[in-house]
Amino acid sequence: MANAKIIEMKAANVAEITEKFQKAASVVVFDYRGLSVLEATQLRAEARKNNVEYLVLKNNIVKRAAEAAGIDSGIEALLHGTNAFAFGYDDAVTPAKILKEFSKKAKKCEIKGGVIEGALTNAEDVNAIAELPSREVLIARLLGSMMSPISGLAIVLDQIAKKQGGEAAAE
Repeated sequence: MANAKIIEMKAANVAEITEKFQKAASVVVFDYRGLSVLEATQLRAEARKNNVEYLVLKNNIVKRAAEAAGIDSGIEALLHGTNAFAFGYDDAVTPAKILKEFSKKAKKCEIKGGVIEGALTNAEDVNAIAELPSREVLIARLLGSMMSPISGLAIVLDQIAKKQGGEAAAE
């Protein structure tokens, strides 16, 4: 009877993590070995503040959930040792950015890889994604580059109007 209850609980855990994999824009696998309780608490707070869910999960449950979510079976290569998982729901860059910044400060832990938009990625790719500017910065840059020619044209037209207005006043 107890075995059936345990199996039922594990199946529920797998289903819950499968749903998280399906909803997340990215999942970063992170080796958290060596972190103190205070550092882990700070990392969780930073993640929570940015709508990133930071969880320490059993590798076997994550493996089953990833398979159920249709993620490449290669994730098994990342699931060795102590792992934490950062699920990013808003965008794919935020979890990688938070973990990379934290690992620079802590110097004790490392990014192992992850799943971005359903595709398995290695640590180098996740670190490269962490270097990307945020969505807001990219939008601001795009708008700035779109506005630059328009504002240049407005300045030229204004100078022409002033010059013509000055010539008309001199006549």
